[in-house]
Amino acid sequence: MSQIRVRRLSLAVHTALLGVFAAAPVLAQSDEVILDRVEVTGSRIKKAAIEGQTPVMTLTREDIARSGLTSVGDIVQQLTGSGSSLNTRFNSSGNFGFAPDGGGVGAGSATVDLRHLGAKRVLVLVDGIRWVNEASASGVSAATDLNTIPVAIIERIEVLEDGASSIYGSDAIAGVVNIITRKQFDGASVSVYYGEYQEGGDTRSGDFAIGGSGDRYSFFLGGSYTEQSGISSTRYRHAAVPVPGTGLTFGSSATPNGRFIFVDPDGDVRSITTPNGSFFPNGASYPDDFIGFGTANRFNFAEYNLMLTPSERKGVFGQARFNVTDNVTWYVRTLFNNRKSLNQAAPEPIFLGPDAGTGNPYADDIFISASNPYNPFGFDLISSGPGANLIMIGRRPVEGGARRFYQDVDTWYVATGLEGAFEAGDRSFFWDLNFVASDNKADQTNHGSYNIRRINMALGPLAACEADPQCVPLDIFNGVGSITPAMLGYIQPIVRDGSENSLRQVSANLSGDLFDLPAGPLAFATGIEHRKLDGSYTPDALTVAGEYNGVPSLPTSGEYDVSEYFLEFNIPVYATASSQLNLSAAGRYSDYSTFGGESTGKLGFRWQFGDDLVFRGSVAEGFRAPSIGELFGSTNRFDATITDPCLIGLDGSPPGGNAANCAQLGVPVGAEQANSQISVNTGGNASLNPETSDSAMLGLVWSPAFGANTSWSERFDIELTWYRHKIENAIQAPDAQTQLNRCVETLDPFYCDGITRASTGGINGFANQLQNLGTIETDGLDFDVFWTFPAFDWGQFRLAWQNTWVNDFEARNEVGDLEPRGVGIEVNDSAIPEWTSNLSLTWRLGDFSAGWTVRHISDMVEDCGDAWSFELCSNPDAASESGTNRFGSTTYHDLQATWNTDWFSGTSFTLGVNNVFGKEPPVCLSCSLNGYDPSNYDLPAGRFIYARAEIKF
Repeated sequence: MSQIRVRRLSLAVHTALLGVFAAAPVLAQSDEVILDRVEVTGSRIKKAAIEGQTPVMTLTREDIARSGLTSVGDIVQQLTGSGSSLNTRFNSSGNFGFAPDGGGVGAGSATVDLRHLGAKRVLVLVDGIRWVNEASASGVSAATDLNTIPVAIIERIEVLEDGASSIYGSDAIAGVVNIITRKQFDGASVSVYYGEYQEGGDTRSGDFAIGGSGDRYSFFLGGSYTEQSGISSTRYRHAAVPVPGTGLTFGSSATPNGRFIFVDPDGDVRSITTPNGSFFPNGASYPDDFIGFGTANRFNFAEYNLMLTPSERKGVFGQARFNVTDNVTWYVRTLFNNRKSLNQAAPEPIFLGPDAGTGNPYADDIFISASNPYNPFGFDLISSGPGANLIMIGRRPVEGGARRFYQDVDTWYVATGLEGAFEAGDRSFFWDLNFVASDNKADQTNHGSYNIRRINMALGPLAACEADPQCVPLDIFNGVGSITPAMLGYIQPIVRDGSENSLRQVSANLSGDLFDLPAGPLAFATGIEHRKLDGSYTPDALTVAGEYNGVPSLPTSGEYDVSEYFLEFNIPVYATASSQLNLSAAGRYSDYSTFGGESTGKLGFRWQFGDDLVFRGSVAEGFRAPSIGELFGSTNRFDATITDPCLIGLDGSPPGGNAANCAQLGVPVGAEQANSQISVNTGGNASLNPETSDSAMLGLVWSPAFGANTSWSERFDIELTWYRHKIENAIQAPDAQTQLNRCVETLDPFYCDGITRASTGGINGFANQLQNLGTIETDGLDFDVFWTFPAFDWGQFRLAWQNTWVNDFEARNEVGDLEPRGVGIEVNDSAIPEWTSNLSLTWRLGDFSAGWTVRHISDMVEDCGDAWSFELCSNPDAASESGTNRFGSTTYHDLQATWNTDWFSGTSFTLGVNNVFGKEPPVCLSCSLNGYDPSNYDLPAGRFIYARAEIKF
């Protein structure tokens, strides 16, 4: 598909517009004009003829209720075009560290990914206006947390599955999610909800709505409360160990009894521990009380994790509209939403010595003195310099309890503006002026972490510790229970981090018909918009000082503003009694304070034949501006799970890399990988350029006459859409495992620069800064069928079958090498199924209705990695010491029944079961936590049974 370039628009603007708003009645206009004023996601032109020009998936309140879900993110993630994204099934805090894009962990949030292009390439609107990005308390995110929007205030959700940067600006590369709030409501309603998995994890919610209207005003007020309990990983057998089916092979070397690797005075390398569960209150005797460290001594960190993270969400939303004159309406909307959530990880490990690889000098360059009263070895343990003999110590102080990360997130939103209409000659025009202010602020409190500077002090010379009245000598040598409350009191702080994202935006729009062409009026929309975004991340002072034993980070702060102008046309080419062809064209110019100007364009067509058939298509340019985190994010650490091809594996397997190359990289023969978590230093880049994209869409909508008002069908519709997206200059950091493998294979400085090793051979430095790297290309097909049956004495049925096939997905790095992610492949806790399908059948008879939904995910494969020799790896290859594991296709069944009565002003009772047959997800060997992919599959906690009651007054 050839690229379409739109002429650069050089108009400088400092006030601007974004605004597709729901229409308010304009009293002076005729019925014909009012009916023609239709808001359509994917276009700024307010005209009924625009509908159907782009593929828009609409979820009504009935659809939302039928899902049985209480999170907007969970609802949208079930669409067939959605990809892997955060939700409350991700227990993402702990050793995950910081994402390279500076967005933080996103703990407790729920985001949306369309076409598998990432959440930051999806634009989220509320009533047509851009929503604020999340503050994750650990960074400045470029994605929107859908948990900031209560389900109770939603009238419908419209999902545009097409590139739309020329219509809406940055971030709309993969599509747009437009959440339309409730406006027209007279009376009051109250609803309550309760649901629970077989394995626990109950959800409770309640909401209320009050609304009214008069001759010149209308108002709506809604509130909601949702509380979700957590589920421990121990409730799922495959989540109870680090890698399913491998026992403790891939457990941590930081154990409650400690692992000690050093060179003894005789020159022998020792890798020892005390027997599991042992405690020597009077001090262990070396070497008599120590044993060789083996697999059986590793630590099972998985049982401390959560499969479902607990959260509590409270929100209130209100809006009012007042007809100032017959042609002008003033509106105001406001929202406050609070989320409290929790993530949990195993007790924080303490790694010391050159092979610790933390990048923290207090840990890597430690000196453990023989004068420490608990040191059983009788000699100093020295990391570097003369007499260096320490390789690594790993100790898991279970005495301090699990790490628990509490998030407290507030979202404020205020929007106000004027909407109106006027006539010029015989033509009607619509306009609006809007102002939005929104803030998302998050605080996180971490219990269970440690101060590494104080650990260094407490392990050092006794005299230095005694000189500090607060210092308590630390015992990490004598088994479980050796660390006393007094020791914990000295080394264990409470860590508090915070972040904030804010959005300020003003906009103005004008839409109408310019003049008549032979086939109809030339419709247009134009507008200006100015928005300012600023964000900050403020880690705890302890972290900034470099004293935090966990994942270190530095503050981030930045802002930018953008002024934009757009112009859109709908051009009728010809119209006859049997067919009609319309063309559309849109262009946008954006002037950013960070990198300058950017223009995008879009061309499309809609060709209708009678009432039965519509062909449609588009080609579009897009771009995504670098986010605050990507531009200004400071150097942070991400703890990646990496297999070092130059070292003996955790399971004792021989190195898989080129031996000569490994030797040249400084790896001694026989060196072992002590720790699979390698600290990777990430950071923003102020020199980043925008991502650019080219998108294409071609499809049809067929509503055959033989399927309308017949004995077998009231209405029958088929929709078919082919899509393609290509992103260039994609902002990302190289995949750490892939970079390391290529470094070992090629010794190319392009891959090896930034990777350093200690004298023992282990990696002790790994730089991974953001760049504009390579390309991403994907294409696929959507195929949907909607069939409404005639009404019979025994009720009426409606069938909806929605499918997405991903034909191809390729990501290439800056030198053209193919990255591991692809169709049908599980990698990095996410996957791209070749085929996803949702089939729903609903039935209605009088006061009763019921629904059955089938959700299908096609089979996939993963690389077994070092787990190739275990039984759960379905296709091992002993010759190459590798293998792949096949995920079988997975199908879920959901049922729901509703009874509506006329009690009060209307009452309904709903009972539903999601995952009726308790289907478990495929076992994942490469996934970081819990033995399955939570971004693609339901929670492995059995059936989810729920009930809802709603009363209207």
